[in-house]
Amino acid sequence: MRLHAVDLRKLKINDPFWSKHVNLVEETIIPYQWRAMNDLIPDAEPSHCLDNFAIAAGKKSGGFYGAVFQDTDIAKWLEAVGFSLAAHEDKELEKTADRAIDLIAAAQQEDGYLDTYFIIKAPERKWENLCEGHELYTAGHMMEAAVAYYQGTGKKRFLDVVEKLADLLCETFGPEEGKLHGYPGHQEVEVGLIKLYRATGKRKYLDLAKYFIDARGVGENYFLKEMKRPGYQNITPELLDYRPEYSQSDRPVREQTAAEGHAVRAVYMYTAMAELAYEYQDQELMDACVRIWDNIVKKQMYITGGIGASGILERFTTDYDLPNDCNYSESCASIGLAMFGIRMANITRDASYIDTVERALYNTVLAGIALDGRSFFYVNPLEVWPDNCMERTSKEHVKPVRQKWFGVACCPPNIARTFASLGQYVYSAGEGELYVNLFISNQAEVDLGKAAVEVSIETRFPFEHVIHITVGKVPEDGMKLAVRIPDYARDYKVSFAGEPVNCQVEKGYAVLTLKEDAALTVSFDAPARFVRANPNVRADCGKVAVTKGPLVYCLEEIDNGKNLSELYADTKQEIEESASELFGGITELIFRGKRIEESAWDNGELYGEHPLSLTDVTLKAVPYAYWNNRGMGEMSVWMKELV
Repeated sequence: MRLHAVDLRKLKINDPFWSKHVNLVEETIIPYQWRAMNDLIPDAEPSHCLDNFAIAAGKKSGGFYGAVFQDTDIAKWLEAVGFSLAAHEDKELEKTADRAIDLIAAAQQEDGYLDTYFIIKAPERKWENLCEGHELYTAGHMMEAAVAYYQGTGKKRFLDVVEKLADLLCETFGPEEGKLHGYPGHQEVEVGLIKLYRATGKRKYLDLAKYFIDARGVGENYFLKEMKRPGYQNITPELLDYRPEYSQSDRPVREQTAAEGHAVRAVYMYTAMAELAYEYQDQELMDACVRIWDNIVKKQMYITGGIGASGILERFTTDYDLPNDCNYSESCASIGLAMFGIRMANITRDASYIDTVERALYNTVLAGIALDGRSFFYVNPLEVWPDNCMERTSKEHVKPVRQKWFGVACCPPNIARTFASLGQYVYSAGEGELYVNLFISNQAEVDLGKAAVEVSIETRFPFEHVIHITVGKVPEDGMKLAVRIPDYARDYKVSFAGEPVNCQVEKGYAVLTLKEDAALTVSFDAPARFVRANPNVRADCGKVAVTKGPLVYCLEEIDNGKNLSELYADTKQEIEESASELFGGITELIFRGKRIEESAWDNGELYGEHPLSLTDVTLKAVPYAYWNNRGMGEMSVWMKELV
């Protein structure tokens, strides 16, 4: 049996590192994003998301505004609200969400159809452009939101809306004669259908998710056939030169060996593939998941857990192509990678998947939002020189400061729903077994099948590496406790009352059998270190990065001066770890280095024969997750190595 997440209603996070982010969801992020979707943020890009629903419902007049998938902004916002209400009762927020759900229900058509772009702008073209239309993508996010809201509040109104929509999909798509034999251009509905199946028990939703995966890339490409039909209308200009690998539809999914195409589409599909491989005991599908995962993390992933190297089409490119100053690394893509990883971990009980989940959450996902919860990165580069982040250039997608909102705003509410549901990553549970994945202080009640146990974690991780775990109400016949051994941990120890305990190690977990209530301490060393990339990563040859535990660090101009590319790190010297009050309390990393001396170039020449001259400097690095929280300036993760 696969492992499952903890009921978020029974888990409370109270953590020195994460609480300042998680608490922002209810206090700031949800209210701010509600205002953004109602166009109440001065100088921010307009949304009109709620207006589109009002127009579709006949409550306002006007035309559709925004991206073809604009509806998903409110869907992800409602999902975040559902998760938030599971953890904290808030009657006013619930009333606001109920009003939004009433508006969505009013916009839904009699047959269950729900997509404001096609209801308002192109009612005659429903289901005619699956490649670009995002109807199924939008449906999937609505399903995820409705399930989260139902689980958080017990209310079924939104669930009834999406069931009606899902029933329409079951009637419209499938292998049977008379149905459409297509699949989504942007995968997501598969994840939504699987969640809806688990919430309702209706097997047809799971079967439809399987159909969408099984049909993808089989035979003549469905999207290319769509484009040949008379009257086909392109929606997105950048897809005029459409290539099936962009949407992972160039071959059947079981034959795919590497991550390709649009990164968010890809990881959402891989997430569904993992779920379906388990549900149908499909070893061939699981083998494909393992192959693709290995390709991502060993050849196409940034040290920060970012994925998607190309700003053009937001896509994977080729193995080891990981440029730092023009990459995309969309926040949504790293969220999708974490979704894929937790499912693989729950199915295989292999901690290596959590190592990557943790990397993504502590770096790229966290960097996607400012510490005040009111501005966001869509793109997450590893090197920024603000002066060359110019429009109509190869770096126009790179922003040197977080934005108040976006015309295409998929990332902000995606980050909100991820923070609101962070508890799903902390533990995994099974029949008589509890796995500790992330070291986040919390108190929880966890269902282990025959019994529910009480568990708490206290820690100051990631800056300290002592984790106190207490387990109460241990069942009489005992239970299994498995605690992750991170890939960066050194001298890992488990002790009871100060006495060390020998543990079995199973797939990266330290495993104990508990027969009674227990309080144990896990400790390990995770000193700051210099890390190098595989030499095949051309962008990072001869360079180093600095990390501490799961945190990747970076240099910022405010600490190290202009032109960070002049700097060399002296890796023969020790890294000093220094406590700082910055960003609510962090560990800064201080180390020695050299800077290229510019004085020989004072005459302003562009090229010359001047010998390299270096001066001593002291360098300061801060967590990448917090860059650009002190104003605009240069930033770099990778530095030249002094040899």
